Amino acid sequence: MPDRRRAVVCLSGGMDSCVCAALAARDYEVYALHFSYGQRTEQRELRSAEDIARLVGVRELLPLKMDLFRRIGGSALTDSAIEVPAAGDEASIGQEVPVTYVPFRNAHFLSAAVSWAEVLGAKSVFIGAVEQDSSGYPDCRPAYYDAFNELIQTGTKDGDIRVITPLIGLRKSEIVRLGVELGAPFHVTWSCYSGETRACGICESCMLRLRAFREAGVVDPIPYAVA
Repeated sequence: MPDRRRAVVCLSGGMDSCVCAALAARDYEVYALHFSYGQRTEQRELRSAEDIARLVGVRELLPLKMDLFRRIGGSALTDSAIEVPAAGDEASIGQEVPVTYVPFRNAHFLSAAVSWAEVLGAKSVFIGAVEQDSSGYPDCRPAYYDAFNELIQTGTKDGDIRVITPLIGLRKSEIVRLGVELGAPFHVTWSCYSGETRACGICESCMLRLRAFREAGVVDPIPYAVA
């Protein structure tokens, strides 16, 4: 429909961003951003984002490449000197910020998304941030997005763009159920921090994803080396 409102979606290629994109596509004409930032699974994530965009009906996917995080290091996702650890006890996940945290990453992603939204005339920016059942990243908390919306209000031309986080208060299993309801293409998503052919099954991201599908009573359709 040519008169549909526009929205920008940050599309990583993972299960959360996939559900977020499918949710946005119900009500908006979606323009998606994908970021390659030197992460270990950079090529695999880009392929997933491309497939998701095609399957949910994204109007345009804009892949952006940034070298900042690889150059500054400090994260197991971008620094080859820091190993991606195997997840420990499930109950301990999220108790402290893990080495896979990329310093202040989402601020960079959101800044680009808001810039594009201004150009497109879009008033909504969607991001699949999740606080529950997560690794405990500080830039995935509701207060962070409240503060970012205040920044947008004071730092953009009209001040009327809003970051929307529809999944932030959901359990991962609830996100899986919502995705099934929406017909989200989980089979093309990728969440693993280290594997590109088969998901490792032992990093925190894999463990959280596997638990979510198990609790939702849904079979995870991607291949795992260990599951």
